[in-house]
Amino acid sequence: MYLFAVLLCVLCGAVYEYFSHEVFSYYMLYAFAFPLVGGVFPYFYMALSGCRLPSGLSYNLYNSGIAALTVGSIFNGVLEIYGTTNKLVCVYWIAGAALIIFGIIFFLFSPKQKRRN
Repeated sequence: MYLFAVLLCVLCGAVYEYFSHEVFSYYMLYAFAFPLVGGVFPYFYMALSGCRLPSGLSYNLYNSGIAALTVGSIFNGVLEIYGTTNKLVCVYWIAGAALIIFGIIFFLFSPKQKRRN
């Protein structure tokens, strides 16, 4: 699922910047990094190493945090390409970071469960 999100971010960023008259934003260009670094790499490592995978609340919080950071990056890139700013963009970064931190905390302090198949 995260690989699909990475490809979708790369494709949308490339199409958007192609039609933006050579104006680009690093937020839009590197929006794919959040699902790649926060989704593909950790879950790939957990699957290969045999670690338990997150479940329940920790799984939902962590994935929501990655989604908030990705959407926030794309939204910030759109605003930057358009040539404007908005103070409320920081809500994406704060909410995304908080959700990821709480997801990790719930994962670390949850009872041990069997591995997902």
